[in-house]
Amino acid sequence: MAENSPTEIMVGGAVLALAFGFLLYATNVTGAGGGGAGQYELTASFRSAEGVSVGTDVRLAGVKVGTVTALDLNPQTYRADARFSLDDAIALPDDSAALIASEGLLGGTFVEIVPGGSPFDLEPGGEVLDTQGAVSLVTLLLKFFTSSGEGDTQ
Repeated sequence: MAENSPTEIMVGGAVLALAFGFLLYATNVTGAGGGGAGQYELTASFRSAEGVSVGTDVRLAGVKVGTVTALDLNPQTYRADARFSLDDAIALPDDSAALIASEGLLGGTFVEIVPGGSPFDLEPGGEVLDTQGAVSLVTLLLKFFTSSGEGDTQ
């Protein structure tokens, strides 16, 4: 049997420490660590949730305030039911809206919360009723190009 040299043991320990660091980082970024403390969940139903997945940011005024925790197809309504967690410090009026927005042409997708003006707040487990699904860039381009020549009669 060959003995392990101190260098091999140190390199092995460094590799394990690095792997553990990556695991912690991935858990914090995706919100898969369970969290729960200091957060509450809301639901919303979207016509199209294209680009949204578990771990997608939920933003309010451009600031990340939560994370999408579940995304499922509702077999009765054929809509995408999203569940997301928000920081306890954020109290949303019950007439707030949730829409799926894009960071740009090549950017990622996120759920944007637009606060309403109601004096009553959404309770934990409540549902955001005013939603707007994802807008397909390809569909917009097709509409633009197919309708651009219609009004050119001279």
